[in-house]
Amino acid sequence: MSSEVITAGRTDRLLIGGQWCVPLTVAEPADVHDPSTGRVIGRVPVGGAADVDRAVAAAKDAGRQWRMTAPEFRADLLDEVAQRIEDRIDEFASAITAEMGAPLDNARDVQTQLAIDVFRSYAGIAREFVWEEPLRAGIVRHEPIGVVGAITPWNYPLYLASIKIAAALAAGCTVVFKPSLDTPLDGFLLTQTIVEVARYMGAPTGIVNLVSGRGTIVGEAISTHPGIAAVSFTGSTAAGRRVSAAASATIKRVGLELGGKSAAIVLDDGIDLETALSGALANVYYNSGQTCTACARILVPHYRYDDAVAIAEQITRRWTIGDPRLPGEHIGPIATRSQYESVIEYLNSGVTEGAQLVAGGLPDADQVPEHLRAGNWLLPTLFADVRPGMTIEREEIFGPVALLMAYADETDAVRTANDSIYGLSGAVWGADHERVLDVARRLETGRVVINGGPFDVLAPTGGYKQSGNGRELGVHGLLEFLEVKVLQMPLTGGQMGPRS
Repeated sequence: MSSEVITAGRTDRLLIGGQWCVPLTVAEPADVHDPSTGRVIGRVPVGGAADVDRAVAAAKDAGRQWRMTAPEFRADLLDEVAQRIEDRIDEFASAITAEMGAPLDNARDVQTQLAIDVFRSYAGIAREFVWEEPLRAGIVRHEPIGVVGAITPWNYPLYLASIKIAAALAAGCTVVFKPSLDTPLDGFLLTQTIVEVARYMGAPTGIVNLVSGRGTIVGEAISTHPGIAAVSFTGSTAAGRRVSAAASATIKRVGLELGGKSAAIVLDDGIDLETALSGALANVYYNSGQTCTACARILVPHYRYDDAVAIAEQITRRWTIGDPRLPGEHIGPIATRSQYESVIEYLNSGVTEGAQLVAGGLPDADQVPEHLRAGNWLLPTLFADVRPGMTIEREEIFGPVALLMAYADETDAVRTANDSIYGLSGAVWGADHERVLDVARRLETGRVVINGGPFDVLAPTGGYKQSGNGRELGVHGLLEFLEVKVLQMPLTGGQMGPRS
């Protein structure tokens, strides 16, 4: 172990117990690529099961003190973390842009700002939460569950790490954190920042420990480790199944935020079609379509379908690709090469199965600046004539690909939207407020966005069906990391209740 002072920007060792550690596992470091150019921009260590053991030991050691701290102290620490991220917002945003290709204003004003907002939200929740509740003859206590394993993906790397880590710390838990090997740089910055704050405030520095590595090794070790009480995973449904199965041997609590194939329903109640389609398509194309809650299936009334296709084509062609180092109205590349190749396969599948490629697809050479041509570039893409059962209609594409579908009536629209193994999100666009709410209530999803309503970090998010289980954000996210204990006392007057 190294005893060197934590410094911003270091990524060559694991961060365990507040110290820089050479991995016990002997493995070549992993290259981090800039998806806009294909160039290597960094390297991070590849840990293994022995490193997870070491991180769990550090987290358990820190947890003996951390779980006993006052909620107000934990809240102060979370506020200080938020402030330090804000003080270095450009550094965090630059890392996100470099490693996953989000345009600079996306990386700064959305992804990093959301992380700041999440830490502050959990500071407020920790202060306001009722940690003990009286019963008729006793007390209900909420206690930290223990060490939390946090496994995060590459699409919103800082934000998705923050919602797990901030909630766990607010609850009095400690964390073993595995960021995606594709986008680990911001995760190192975040962990370093938390350790810096912990040391500054006199908290144990092992409250958050970072072990970078492969999901099949480090993720598996976290999921199976008997010293980890809860695992919080965000990623694909296939990977979520593996995490859940691995965790079952130790009966640990598992929270899964997985894939989606969400639908946006445009009602036939006089809603302006261009307004609705502009909002619906922005939801699909933003972040290059790499948003698990994106409503890629856009359902419009059959008698307005031709107009919808024409309007959606015009809107789609206004979206452009561009250098992610610049802010502006453009999208960046697909974040990883494997995901890029997967999206291309889906485009080919859509055409083969009879969908109409209205706009987008692979760009021509002159649509991409010369210095970016080795990147993972895909134009915002629109398919029409999409029918239920097509591969692109059933499976999550996770790219900037929108699907226009016609429906016969409201019942048909709801049936089509719900006809999925997923149930993560949904949207309804309409002029009649009560009708919109009625349709929203009938959708089998964990969230429904109505007429483009703004995102709220206090609102719980999570899925129905194979989109996962558990909830993140807000009080519901805190509860995922708390155990419930009853202190049962004699009734007044000397009477005793049941003893078991």
